Amino acid sequence: MNSKLLKRICNAPGVSGFEDAAQAIATEVLSECCDEVKRDHMGNVIALKKATNPPRGRKKPLKLMIAAHADEVGMLVTNIDGKGMLQFRQMGGLGSEVAQSQRVIIHSRKPIRGAIVPKGGSDGKTAPLGDLVIDTGMPKEQVEKLVNLGDVATFENDASVLNGKMWVGRNFDDRIGSYCLLAAMQKIEKTSVDVYAVSSVQEEVGLRGARAAAGGIAPDIGIAIDGSMSRGAYSNGGNLCEPGQGTGIYMVDKLTIGHPKLVKYLFKMCAKHKIPHQLNIGGGTDAAAIQQSPGGVIATTVGAPVRYMHSTVQLCHADDMDATVALLVKFMETAHTFYNGLDYVTA
Repeated sequence: MNSKLLKRICNAPGVSGFEDAAQAIATEVLSECCDEVKRDHMGNVIALKKATNPPRGRKKPLKLMIAAHADEVGMLVTNIDGKGMLQFRQMGGLGSEVAQSQRVIIHSRKPIRGAIVPKGGSDGKTAPLGDLVIDTGMPKEQVEKLVNLGDVATFENDASVLNGKMWVGRNFDDRIGSYCLLAAMQKIEKTSVDVYAVSSVQEEVGLRGARAAAGGIAPDIGIAIDGSMSRGAYSNGGNLCEPGQGTGIYMVDKLTIGHPKLVKYLFKMCAKHKIPHQLNIGGGTDAAAIQQSPGGVIATTVGAPVRYMHSTVQLCHADDMDATVALLVKFMETAHTFYNGLDYVTA
């Protein structure tokens, strides 16, 4: 794995709707290995790697869209109270129990450090997220000079090795996917399909970027890259994937039923090429937006298992990242074979 690229993409801020820093990295990397790169009006980075071996008998190559979302959960400053404390609203799924006692960085004219003040609820339970505030340790007058309403904040937790091959970071949902997308595009050489690599925005607030990107691309096949549900300390048995055992292939999640023939093909392909893999039943990903775009798209999701998603201590195994990259590269090379093998498709 490329630990330098992993750290770089994971450590860039990118709260939903404010993904510019992460998208600048995606643009730079994809520009070096793709034929065309652009950003659309929503902020998606869309890179095209043209087919080098277009199949005979087809006027145009098939379109394969591979998407990983660049946004992470975070906070947006909504008010500065009389004590100089910052009130905020959540951006994406964020729990009060996760946010309390965490250090944060407010991304204003210059980065400002703060901490989310712990608070117990009146009934002894965790206080609602809306009751929490960020304390910068500065007087109100100074805070008002440095922080603007509408500034966003991320948790102050950079990606690093926890132990062995296990990494820890604040935003592995879905910067692990971002890393795998970029690493795979760096590796791919010849394909018989046009590959559209999409670093999408605003997934955590409703799959918004992928929906717009898919509408513009009109892909024939779509693969979302996101974290697979991984067993952890408090798993109840519902999560199927084990860290270190390979990439997860989504059969179904809350928003998508993976195309059965695509899921079956991915399993067979991984077995043939000795790519470690496992079945996943997930939450909800960009695959839903791709699948339901006008005309319908053959789609599913793949991704390395991630423990404790939407927390500040998300875990992911390096071997699973490598397996995900290997799956993506091999599928890009053979996607035309899968599509032409469908019994209801004519070339």
